[in-house]
Amino acid sequence: MPLRKESLPRAGALLVAAVAGGSVAVALASLVGVGGHTTTVRELVGPGFQPGPDDVKSTRGGALSLREIYENDAPGVVEVTSTTRVKLPRSNWFGNSFAPGTEVRHYLGSGFVIDKAGYIVTNYHVVAGAQSIHVSFSNNDSMKAQVVGTDPSTDVALLKVQASSRALKPLEFGNSEDVQVGDQVAAIGNPLGYDRSISTGIVSALQRSLRSPDGSAIDRVIQTDALLNHGNSGGPLLNAQGLVVGVSSAVVNWGGGPVSEQNTGIGFAIPINTVRDVIAQLKANGRVDHPLLGVVGRSVTSTMKKQLGLAVQHGILVERVIPGSGAEQAGLRGGTDQVLVAGESYQLGGDLIVKADGQNVVSTDRLREIVSEHQPGDTITIEYFRDSERRSADVKLGRQSPTPQE
Repeated sequence: MPLRKESLPRAGALLVAAVAGGSVAVALASLVGVGGHTTTVRELVGPGFQPGPDDVKSTRGGALSLREIYENDAPGVVEVTSTTRVKLPRSNWFGNSFAPGTEVRHYLGSGFVIDKAGYIVTNYHVVAGAQSIHVSFSNNDSMKAQVVGTDPSTDVALLKVQASSRALKPLEFGNSEDVQVGDQVAAIGNPLGYDRSISTGIVSALQRSLRSPDGSAIDRVIQTDALLNHGNSGGPLLNAQGLVVGVSSAVVNWGGGPVSEQNTGIGFAIPINTVRDVIAQLKANGRVDHPLLGVVGRSVTSTMKKQLGLAVQHGILVERVIPGSGAEQAGLRGGTDQVLVAGESYQLGGDLIVKADGQNVVSTDRLREIVSEHQPGDTITIEYFRDSERRSADVKLGRQSPTPQE
């Protein structure tokens, strides 16, 4: 089911948390959920995008107008409704004990068709724990969908419907590596239950990190100011040629009171290149294997180096090594002494990683990216400092444990 929204600090900064394995440190944003309330949403059409010299090239040629994008792509966007039966807690009214019952809950999200075989992409958090899933098409046809596979680590789910190929309008993928800050984008989805609404904006930033439902990090996330609301989860983010460059997944909400229900103009989309790789594995195996290095650490900063007297200018301070992981078997060590410096707690005494697979490691994000380029079972060389001695170790990557299905 959609995750509970989490508020950010008053200053609006993203929270940072350390997690295990290939996901070493992540910036936190709330996953887009579904709302039980409604509001009026208009379907917007406009004169079109103004392409720049570096706009993404596509087989469709130049930039399309918003009307053309909507006419081409909206028929391929579906409404995803998942149904979950949850147990209610035991109640005690006026001294009378009532046995717990069950409640049926419906959750709304979006998705889009990717081929004529009936495969549909959506977010994992839209369908997690669902007893049944239905998708509705632009012609109002509704049919039951089968879950082919899910990947909580990237918040991707792959569904399939038994439908005539004539009824399916697959959307075409773009290349998320070509997306640049300032590019104009459009999101189509079902915000607050208003089906196939379009909103527009720009790419506000790139290379963001988003915390997934299982706590690991999704890399290279696209930040956009295109208006996303509950119900947009799983819908496509489209470039000026109407090609899918991302999957709408999260919004940042200011904390406290009813304001947390409002969109702040900061939304996130999982890059389509990541989604493409995930769905290929889901089609083939019904699951995705993510490599696990087995360390929990934090990026070394100049302030940390000065305050803690570290031996390196840049690298990863290993605070904990996961028991049974390849990192532990290769002899890497975590911290043993907890110290408090300027109000922040550090676990010192562990190794300082400076290179992985022959590449410089300047941040936890970079280490995670290097690890993610490999498969479980691969061996990579880790170079690190222990005290003032430079060492190296060959680490066999393990597999991240899948999140149990609800």
